[in-house]
Amino acid sequence: MTSPYILLENVNLHYSSVAFKERSLKTLLGNILTGNKKKNAVQDVHALKNINLEVRAGERVGLLGHNGAGKSTFLKMAADLYPISSGRRIIKGNVRSLFDLSLGFEPDATGRENIFYRGLLLGLSPRLLREIEEEVVAFADLGEFIDYPIKTYSAGMQVRLAFAISTAVGGDIMLIDEVIGAGDARFMVKAKKRILDLVEQAKILVLASHDFSALQTICQRGVVFHRGEIVFDGEITEAVKTYKRVNGIGA
Repeated sequence: MTSPYILLENVNLHYSSVAFKERSLKTLLGNILTGNKKKNAVQDVHALKNINLEVRAGERVGLLGHNGAGKSTFLKMAADLYPISSGRRIIKGNVRSLFDLSLGFEPDATGRENIFYRGLLLGLSPRLLREIEEEVVAFADLGEFIDYPIKTYSAGMQVRLAFAISTAVGGDIMLIDEVIGAGDARFMVKAKKRILDLVEQAKILVLASHDFSALQTICQRGVVFHRGEIVFDGEITEAVKTYKRVNGIGA
């Protein structure tokens, strides 16, 4: 069996300007009448620029960068959620991602039904979902609300259920974006323990965070992003120093 790995060569990713264009007919007509059509034109966003990176089994990699530097886009690209514009992307292994927790819920369906909806979206089989259903229900700890429609849930309850589903099954490659707030203090203790268990089991971890202490505890390697480019790739302590220097942050 081939060991899991991530290989990226000269990868570029653009966000199409269509995603940012004004969808209001009133505003569009106003721009035409006032002659602002060309002035307000929005260009495609070059979100990731010439990314070259190789991650092999056993590595724990921390991603550093200010908001908008490219960390989250990189993770979504590695999870194959975003198509690349050019270059080569090879991901070998079973990928599990921990971000976009609100994705895949059907508001009118019950929490129990949404275990299957979201699980299928995550690529889990119906058979496996049936096997882990009760474990997910127990971990989310929503009581009778598990059989109520999602639209009756508070934001915290939705996050707890989504977290329970998303972390029920580990993977060879774990992609995690920031620390997840998942409800009250008691639940957070369970959530943090589960994340650490998944990290321990995963053969590759890529973690994006602003928590330098957590990064230096968990990761050995650090990759610093700045304006969509990798400006440093090396030992995690040096990566933190580079991040601070690039962003003008004092020691």
